[in-house]
Amino acid sequence: MLTPRGVAVALAGVGMWVAARILGSPGLETVAVGLLLLPFIAALFVRWGTRTIHVQRHLSEPRVPPGTRVTVRLDVTHEGAAKPSFLLLEDRLPPSLGRPARVVVAGSARALQHVSYTIVPNARGRYMIGPMAVDRTDAFGLTRRRVVLDGRDELLVTPEVEDLRAPAEATSVTNVGSARARQLLRTGEEYYTMRGYEEGDDLRRIHWPSVARTGELMIRQDEASRRAAGLIYLDTRESMLGPEHGAAFERAVSCAASIGALFTRNGFALRLGMDETAITTVDEETFLDLLAGVRPGRGRTLGRVMTGLRLAGAQDTSLVFVGAPPPPQDLPPLVRAGGSFGPKLAVLVHPLDPESEPEARRSQLTSRATQAHLTLVRAGWDCLILSPPMRLRERWHTPRAHRPASSA
Repeated sequence: MLTPRGVAVALAGVGMWVAARILGSPGLETVAVGLLLLPFIAALFVRWGTRTIHVQRHLSEPRVPPGTRVTVRLDVTHEGAAKPSFLLLEDRLPPSLGRPARVVVAGSARALQHVSYTIVPNARGRYMIGPMAVDRTDAFGLTRRRVVLDGRDELLVTPEVEDLRAPAEATSVTNVGSARARQLLRTGEEYYTMRGYEEGDDLRRIHWPSVARTGELMIRQDEASRRAAGLIYLDTRESMLGPEHGAAFERAVSCAASIGALFTRNGFALRLGMDETAITTVDEETFLDLLAGVRPGRGRTLGRVMTGLRLAGAQDTSLVFVGAPPPPQDLPPLVRAGGSFGPKLAVLVHPLDPESEPEARRSQLTSRATQAHLTLVRAGWDCLILSPPMRLRERWHTPRAHRPASSA
């Protein structure tokens, strides 16, 4: 494609040729033909040289948490013998990461050059970077050619994971956070039954607290033969938490990620369930990868999925429900499903911040949260209620006696 300068040169050549014909000057006519052909010769040169350009993209970290600066390095190789003037590289980015990145590379024949740019993803998700567009111009700036190079790289931004360990500066808060963690992370051997001692049993399996309480020798069965487990159910219904990248939806995903990381880092086997996804066993990396790409579901009620959740229950498994405060019709299925599990925790995120809503809407939000809180607590659940701007860590270490259900 001709640049404005190339168009001007071509027009000047045409004008000079007309003048040469009028004046009858063969020399001027030769110069005019040369000016007229120059842009087209430059276009052929650029077209031939662009085929010898190769660009490889390298991410400093292909998997990062939100807010991490990622450096993208571009290795530019020109295999042709002719030295290009300069190259303009344009790397396409998703709109959430900003406008396409543009860098200029000086011409160099048969050499490897390195250029880089940085991006800062602030929201979780899977981002495809690329393809790369290369603009090359001839030495006179008469023509420009754009070539789109195949090749994309995925940048995975995991959800925000909060550190739920107790802060060291406050002993009372420390006791609250530690107690909640101990309750949720009870080991599987606490759920095993006791039986009376029989001749030949290993004396190391005697459970002395039971002996002191009953006066009889009691044996703990299958000690440490099973690994304790945790199951996190994330209610992704758009009708409850709102759209993807909304404040409530992203807060719920972050809460699930934080508690899941707490499970895996304490040696628990972890399973994840969502509205439109079967319950699957995951490790920490797979768990965060799944949450990085989660999107709102279209389900309407919890009844259908709670049946599958109840069948997956076991008394040595801790259950964590993360979602918006359920409406009254969804509470009975949730309570029934929780009866199959050991410790149970519900993290309820308001779909809207009650403090920013009109009085009537605020009353509706807090009323639903209060009803869900009371129902779940009476059924043996621990319950935390958050507004979208609030971090889980703020509620995790709040004493139960000082955490009213309607507060946000």
